[in-house]
Amino acid sequence: MLATAVAEARAGLAEGGIPVGAALYGADGTLLGRGHNRRVQDGDPTLHAETAAFRAAGRRHSYRGTTMVTTLSPCWYCSGLVRQFGISRVVIGEARTFHGGHDWLARHGVRIVLLDDTECASMMRDFIRASPELWREDIGDE
Repeated sequence: MLATAVAEARAGLAEGGIPVGAALYGADGTLLGRGHNRRVQDGDPTLHAETAAFRAAGRRHSYRGTTMVTTLSPCWYCSGLVRQFGISRVVIGEARTFHGGHDWLARHGVRIVLLDDTECASMMRDFIRASPELWREDIGDE
């Protein structure tokens, strides 16, 4: 599952954007939607990776039992999306470079799986080093 999110993160980076990727999977492991952060490419501050994957999955009666896989700990905006729509589990590639809202999600019953993936951490660390202004803009830390 993480490989899909990593591929999306790489695609975003290749497009000149922020290398965060995500995928939403059904309870049976079926890929429902995938996406990457496109806020730079599309000029849309709401197009975070998790949002893109969620939108690509389309409308569903319920999101219970689904798993959001993301290369980076979800920010507060994306954490709110997970909570609002009842996504049951979040698999996180890494939270070293950014510790988002996953503790809050866990306190509200979302199962959190933190993989501490070195590839995800390295990709973000390299990006932050190369584009600190863009990173601060994306994460709202100006």
